[in-house]
Amino acid sequence: MRVILAGGGTAGHCNPALAIAGIIKSKNKDAEILFIGNEGKIEETLVAKAGYPFKAVKTQGFRRKLTLENFKTVQLYLKARSDCKRIIAEFRPDVVIGTGGYVSGPVVAAAQRMGIPTCIHEQNAYPGVTSKMLAGKADIVFISFPGSEQYFGKTKKMVLSGNPLREEVLSTSREEARAKLGIPRDAFYLLSFAGSLGALEINRAMVDFIAQNARQKDFYHTHATGDRGWGWMPDALRDRGFDVGQKGSISVQPYLYDMPVHLAAADAVISRAGAITLGVLTALGKPAVLIPSPNVTHNHQYYNARSLSDRGGALLLEEKDLSAEKLYEMILGLKEHPEQRAALGRHAMELALPEAAETIYKEIYDLIRK
Repeated sequence: MRVILAGGGTAGHCNPALAIAGIIKSKNKDAEILFIGNEGKIEETLVAKAGYPFKAVKTQGFRRKLTLENFKTVQLYLKARSDCKRIIAEFRPDVVIGTGGYVSGPVVAAAQRMGIPTCIHEQNAYPGVTSKMLAGKADIVFISFPGSEQYFGKTKKMVLSGNPLREEVLSTSREEARAKLGIPRDAFYLLSFAGSLGALEINRAMVDFIAQNARQKDFYHTHATGDRGWGWMPDALRDRGFDVGQKGSISVQPYLYDMPVHLAAADAVISRAGAITLGVLTALGKPAVLIPSPNVTHNHQYYNARSLSDRGGALLLEEKDLSAEKLYEMILGLKEHPEQRAALGRHAMELALPEAAETIYKEIYDLIRK
């Protein structure tokens, strides 16, 4: 089995591709897998750490307003599609799979023009522009939320799979994770992250949140700032008396490459409401405070978050109401009421689709064996 995977721009598009690659390799030891991603973006780093070969192309997204930059976007797309045809011809894949982000556009489009089977995986309830553009010619469109099919036109085949998760996300135990991180068994551990790029408003609130916890030492806490947050947060925290380089119960890092370990160890999570994040939280049954991004297409993160909070599977905090004080109050409530944490985790797990990777693998295997 020879497979090309394309997706990126954020970890939310890259991690599903890595999960699909992982299950393919677990089922087919001799499978050959190649990733194609955007030059210099996070997928290049994540794929390298996972040990897969990577080919870079250069693309960018369209601006929502009419601008000359969109002409450059078209030029880059056409160049990338041409480059992808060459890469595909050399690799000779059985199937090409796109997991979203604008980089998947030229890759999947090139494969479709060459008559190679293609699949699309859409993580969110409301599909992205790239997914909708490619879906009509794709052999299979995988969706992650019931009802998403209404946003697509005519497709050859649509499968409700859910979001695939990497095996290590599901297999790491709490005890093992805490031993690796040096967190006492009975301590309350909070994990927070601002996405791979770094959500500004979450990071701003976290500066005061972390400074308060450093003074009061209420619980263990790890925060991942994302790329943009790391450029200014360490200085802002030092101004409030906290040095990110010090060892102790609070850790601030740009990105957590061992995220499965931190998730397994966590008693509660603060995060955005991206589809992959929700897939992980529901599969693990983790109580969470969700802060959906208001800056995404059709406000889809808000509806993602509501899908959990309306069913008692998470706490919803809109960004317009976000403050360090409000967050601290909510987290202390979770810390002091384990029964609330248990209820949130139980209801979250009821919404999980843990067999997503298996479903996707079976469909891909059947497709290329036709």
